[in-house]
Amino acid sequence: MVNITCKNTNETKSFPKGLNLQQLHEAFGKPLNGGVIAGVVNNKLRELDYEVFKSKIIEFIDLKHPLAKRMSQRSAIFVLYKAVRDLFPEANLRVEHTLPGGVYCEIDNLPFEISQDMAHALEVKTRDIIKANLLFRRTEVPTEEATDLFKKHRLFDKINSLETRHNFFTSVYFLDDEVNYFYGYLLPSTGCLPPLEFEFFGNGFLMKTPFSTHSDVVPNVNSDSKLFRIFRQYKEWLNVLDLHYIGDLNHRVQQQTDGDLIKITEALQEKNIAKIADEIQKRKGAKMVLVSGPSSSGKTTFSKRLSVQLQVVGLNPVVLELDNYFKNREDTPRDENGEYDFETIDALDVDFFNEQLVELLDGKEIKPPTFNFYTGQREFRGNTLQLKKGSILVMEGIHGNTPKLTARVSDKLKYRIYVSALTPISIDAHNPIPTADNRLLRRIVRDYRTRGYSAEDTINRWNSVRRGEEQHIFPFQEEADIMFNSALIFELSVLKTFAEPILRAVPETSNAFNDATTLLKFLSYFQPMSDREIPPTSILREFLGGSSFVY
Repeated sequence: MVNITCKNTNETKSFPKGLNLQQLHEAFGKPLNGGVIAGVVNNKLRELDYEVFKSKIIEFIDLKHPLAKRMSQRSAIFVLYKAVRDLFPEANLRVEHTLPGGVYCEIDNLPFEISQDMAHALEVKTRDIIKANLLFRRTEVPTEEATDLFKKHRLFDKINSLETRHNFFTSVYFLDDEVNYFYGYLLPSTGCLPPLEFEFFGNGFLMKTPFSTHSDVVPNVNSDSKLFRIFRQYKEWLNVLDLHYIGDLNHRVQQQTDGDLIKITEALQEKNIAKIADEIQKRKGAKMVLVSGPSSSGKTTFSKRLSVQLQVVGLNPVVLELDNYFKNREDTPRDENGEYDFETIDALDVDFFNEQLVELLDGKEIKPPTFNFYTGQREFRGNTLQLKKGSILVMEGIHGNTPKLTARVSDKLKYRIYVSALTPISIDAHNPIPTADNRLLRRIVRDYRTRGYSAEDTINRWNSVRRGEEQHIFPFQEEADIMFNSALIFELSVLKTFAEPILRAVPETSNAFNDATTLLKFLSYFQPMSDREIPPTSILREFLGGSSFVY
């Protein structure tokens, strides 16, 4: 017998060994009224067929749980894959990347161009598959057998990844007569999904899903949006380099050509930063540059590198630190949990900031404050600031694109830049990499190095950070004049070496344990890459250390 504690009911009962989560949910009286989709067992996500042979603490979860979002998205992708194969047997689906409100996909080897009629046909077919309530079945098979299965189903991108991961066994998912691979768990069956909608979009279509990241906060993008264009730009660049998936990147490491890849990628970023400086110089009326973006997007290093390039084109960048305009701690607003909310723009003294900004742009000398983060108080230390001929103001902060921040300044004087780490590479054709995971890994490594925070500390703060981004940053991203992608193709291979030991230190008893193990599994797909060739001015140095910039 084993003792099972159910967190949903706060009960502990004894059961025979070998019962699965579905059976245990029923034995506890179906606390989720039959809507259970998985269980968190000792703080680790498991599917319903997971069998229990030792005493455990279990929380049964339904579709409302935060962990269900990615399970649902993966499941929807498998449903879409089956719909494409059913309708167009010779076609190949490519899931390019997620966007606000959906997942952007393209299809290769079609006898005709994608149209709205085709998107409608996919919508009808996926709804039929969902209505049929087909089971998602997962099984562990020898990797050699998985390779044969993927060859039979023309899933050659999966084989490329398996060849560089070197595991004895591989998890394979089945849906009716189709086979696929996903790096995370799926829902129990297709019937758990809501109806899916499809829209002709770009060179492909958007699978619109209610569980997509930020779908309830950020307005859906269109094919003319800056976010979509920058994704496409980097995908096209990867095509030139013949780097599509992680397996391709791993081969570069094995062939010892990763040093060249680092040089090329860093050169591309520097070229793009120089182009932005040229655009600012050409905009004769611009008096201020506003750099915004989410956490760990590399805004600070980007701003420093941009300042260098602005000097190259004859401008004199003057930095104004937005963090120095925080309100005194006692005046800082609190969130719904009673904690200080430093993510909201109302944590800044916007009125006082605008007063000083107008004076500065009028050529007057100001006495900017310095915020003491230890005491939580604004201080005036005798510092002065004044713009001279040829000067341009550079300000970096999460609220740079928020109109309220610079409400008293004409838009003609502003040049807005949105910086984010938009990971262009994918695991394979059906497993895009969430950009938030890239940023979280950056933050884990930086916080451990500079602040002494454990991975557990950073992960536990991450949900609050993400909520702040959804409310205060993402809604204004399209307001920018230009977007800059700070992600580096090679960076996850480099971060792997730094992040893995930090993540392994998260204890099983922590609520952060599931996220830590998920990130460790994700990093297992990458061959480690040395940071030796990464220059001291790289954006990645902001997180790894070794930067030549002073922060």
